[in-house]
Amino acid sequence: MADRYLHLSGTAPGRFLTRRLGLPQPAPLRRWSLETPHLDGPLLHLAAGTPAVTGVAEVLSRVGLPVVGRADRPAAIVLDATGVATAAGLGDVHAALHPVVRSLAPGGRIVALGTVPPPGDHHQAAAQQALEGFVRSLGKEIGRGSTVQLVRIPGGGTAHDAESTLRFLLSPRSAYVSGQVIELTAATHGPAPGPASSPDPVADWSAPLIGRTALVTGAARGIGAAVASVLARDGAQVIALDVPQAHGELERTADRLGATALPLDITAPDAADRISSAAPDGLGILVHNAGITRDRRLANMPAERWTSVIEVNLDSVLRTTDELLKAGAIPRGGRIVATASIAGISGNAGQTNYAAGKAGIIGLVRSLGPRAAVDHGVTVNAVAPGFIETKMTAAVPFFIRAAGRRMNSLSQGGLPVDVAEAVAWFAQPASSAVNGQVLRVCGQSLLGA
Repeated sequence: MADRYLHLSGTAPGRFLTRRLGLPQPAPLRRWSLETPHLDGPLLHLAAGTPAVTGVAEVLSRVGLPVVGRADRPAAIVLDATGVATAAGLGDVHAALHPVVRSLAPGGRIVALGTVPPPGDHHQAAAQQALEGFVRSLGKEIGRGSTVQLVRIPGGGTAHDAESTLRFLLSPRSAYVSGQVIELTAATHGPAPGPASSPDPVADWSAPLIGRTALVTGAARGIGAAVASVLARDGAQVIALDVPQAHGELERTADRLGATALPLDITAPDAADRISSAAPDGLGILVHNAGITRDRRLANMPAERWTSVIEVNLDSVLRTTDELLKAGAIPRGGRIVATASIAGISGNAGQTNYAAGKAGIIGLVRSLGPRAAVDHGVTVNAVAPGFIETKMTAAVPFFIRAAGRRMNSLSQGGLPVDVAEAVAWFAQPASSAVNGQVLRVCGQSLLGA
């Protein structure tokens, strides 16, 4: 459903009216396309104190933006704050950004680089944690469609493991991601599966998923179809899975993408076996996107509504993931991405079942991620969408829908492609240092942490 307020506020009369009334003024977001693959303008590289991580300048030189030390209208600002180790050192953060933050171009990006302090240094731990509050607050005040993030690089490491993350955050692909903290780990999971003729897994950033097979559940429509589309765009051979009742839509989605349709109820006892049979050479990417809602307040919720939501949204994810990992169906270098929700972080009235299931996904990711990396060489991450413009949200009552759109730092709803771009970043071979993370794709929703 079209956001008429967003359209109105983009007109001259609408801008005048919204300013006079003190109403939100959402800026149209620039998303990735073949015509606009990069932000429009230079990247301003700054430092607060003495950087403690090497290779930042080299990585930034490859992200597609001209890197400068001074600019009147930068499209992006990267602040290296890895060397901030004391409360007094936070003054360098203010000194670096205060003179330039107003000059950031509309729809710009600010990325602060932090680090993970060594155990026992509570002064450095406090200073680095302070960056999180700083970034989240700046994201809420920056305006004009711009976003702010924090990327933590392991102490003593290099910025090279952060390249896929910086490419994502400093591009139109991350248009609906703001106020997020991404903590990287050491990338020790081995090479990702790919064509034998391409030993460098990141040789082609325009098609980073070539040679990988990706399975997406709930792929017939909505977010799942968008995820399947973006993974196919990036070179993956996609298997699109959905319930047999959605066979017609599933076939149309698969035909459009040159994908394989797999009509299957993910809760079936033999679901993992059938998935393995559909991908005999292994799954490089497994995306758990299938989900249902059966909303009612707990006092009015019969047991079957509770059970069906937990079974689809959580239990089937746990069961199929365990079975596929145990069978070796996801080889070393594989990627598992699950779909959580801000409902699992903040809760929603009438959605105790749904919120419980989505919070369970977050628990799965945080627990399994480190173990899967060690035992299987596989990363496990999750996206947590906020208000995304789909057929489901179009059916939400008007005033609730309007509040969902405006109650975030970007003052608008996201699109399914915003979630898909985040999934594709998690899925990249070069994202092996991104593990156990839950990325909110919510425009920095005012709900939740």
